Amino acid sequence: MSQAVYSVSGMTCGHCESAVTREVTAIPGVTSVKAVASTGLVTIDSDQPVDDAAVRAAVDEAGYELVGRA
Repeated sequence: MSQAVYSVSGMTCGHCESAVTREVTAIPGVTSVKAVASTGLVTIDSDQPVDDAAVRAAVDEAGYELVGRA
């Protein structure tokens, strides 16, 4: 089991959290995602360490910007 925390800019509400969660959950190996708009943090649990590029692509697809690892 692996956990990574990322900082994402642009999330302001529950809809934002849902959009990011939906896209990041689709990354192979991801078991859970918790996005919190008030802090801008996204916590990802996965079977293996996730690829930063895959997370960046998923966050971009949701319409937000990945700042980097928190």
